[in-house]
Amino acid sequence: MQRRFILKLAGAFAAASLFAAAAHAEDSIKVGVTGGPHAQIMEVVKTVAAKNGLNIKVIEFSDYVQPNAALAGGDLDANSYQHDPYLQAQVKDRGYRLIRIADTVTYPMGIYSKKVKTLAELQPGAKIAVPNDPTNGGRALLLLQKQGLLKLRADAGLKATPLDIVENPKKLKIVELDAAQIPRSLNDVDAAAINTNFAMEAGLKPKQDAIAIEDPKGPYVNIIAIREADRNKPWVARLVAAYHSPEVKQFVDSKFGGSVITAW
Repeated sequence: MQRRFILKLAGAFAAASLFAAAAHAEDSIKVGVTGGPHAQIMEVVKTVAAKNGLNIKVIEFSDYVQPNAALAGGDLDANSYQHDPYLQAQVKDRGYRLIRIADTVTYPMGIYSKKVKTLAELQPGAKIAVPNDPTNGGRALLLLQKQGLLKLRADAGLKATPLDIVENPKKLKIVELDAAQIPRSLNDVDAAAINTNFAMEAGLKPKQDAIAIEDPKGPYVNIIAIREADRNKPWVARLVAAYHSPEVKQFVDSKFGGSVITAW
């Protein structure tokens, strides 16, 4: 009888331990970000979430490719670094079962230069660096078009490439580079279209240093992405609530001075 009681007690302890482990896992998540503002903002989100019992481990990446690969592969629970057009391109090209669950912030793309102070000063044949991924590359070309430097095919859309350029009066040379590396190329090109998170990480101030900047009201709002299978897990709503908190909004507004804009 005593042995049977001990066995039952041991079983109860084992079940309790498994339940506690499961509960702990449910309350702990890994979120991938890129360096700079995304990482800084997520640290504030982490603090807010912790007050409500959600533990966030922030994992920082140095490029745009790995955070989605890590999320799809199960090494992350969520990521916060990309806009929806980029996510949709990755889903289509790589077959990822990832979804958007919330909007975060907008980083207007800017054009920067160490050689000219205005776009009008660009000489014929000037080299312009743009991101080499389809969505950010298209975004850069659309910005160049809006500034009157070139014209794209009417149906080029958000994924325009240099092959879609139909008018290029100054015969600008478009140089495609990894988005994270473009700030380092400023000495080697005449101008460069740089995503704001990478610009700020390189010490550039979009409002002061950009010689042209994108309208913040566009399709390029950044998002939180998760695996489709996780959409109904309790931590998802808690993560979104922490991100959309007054504390995070206040941090973004005061820290970045309008270079990063909250989208909620």
